[in-house]
Amino acid sequence: MRLPGRILDLFGDDAVWSGDHVGMRGETLRVTFPTGVYYVKQGPAARGERDRLVWLRRWMTVPEVVAFEGDALVLSDVGWRSLERKARPPQAGTIMGRALRALHGVPVGECPFDERLDVKLGRARERVAAGLVDPRDFDEARTGLTPEQVYERLVAERPAEEDLVVTHGDFTPANVLAPPSGEPVLIDLGALGVADRHVDLALALRELDERSGADFLAAYGLAEPDPRRLEYYRMLDELL
Repeated sequence: MRLPGRILDLFGDDAVWSGDHVGMRGETLRVTFPTGVYYVKQGPAARGERDRLVWLRRWMTVPEVVAFEGDALVLSDVGWRSLERKARPPQAGTIMGRALRALHGVPVGECPFDERLDVKLGRARERVAAGLVDPRDFDEARTGLTPEQVYERLVAERPAEEDLVVTHGDFTPANVLAPPSGEPVLIDLGALGVADRHVDLALALRELDERSGADFLAAYGLAEPDPRRLEYYRMLDELL
């Protein structure tokens, strides 16, 4: 990672840089500095995530944007651990359900970021064409399929309608930081935007066990999500 000079100057010679961290995706470094801990993210998606963080702060607790230069984004560390850890607290499902209910309650009409199926399928098509999808990473349900075959299924099985809300886009335990008390913090918001609520429900329920999943749905306030949409958006996630 080659960072702009202004970002390097922000920390000086006393900073300790490390790639060993939990709960962050993409090209990210953890920086320990006498005045605190920060995360530096770099790449073409950094500007989009910066814009989403700045916008979402009006409604939700998110990391503070400390600096942005070129394609490098510096975020403050809120000091809490993600729900991805092995010793996941028993209330993890409830924490995630409440957080997602709050996010999905943000006014759709005020969100400038479009993540509906036209956008997501276009991105998936580009990634498949560029050879960026590794079928070895597919879930068991799609073992043996090629990325092209998965894309064809997505087009053929596309839902007729979308239940639009403001979605996280990668709502998993790794991207929810839980404080001892108060509101959780959402991280890795580069895919945030208006999309079907099942985008987030599908990934959250995939990662939670049966009991935590039930707690999650109870806290979210939805007894029975659409199973076909859950499966569809999990399949779409294979290509993104």
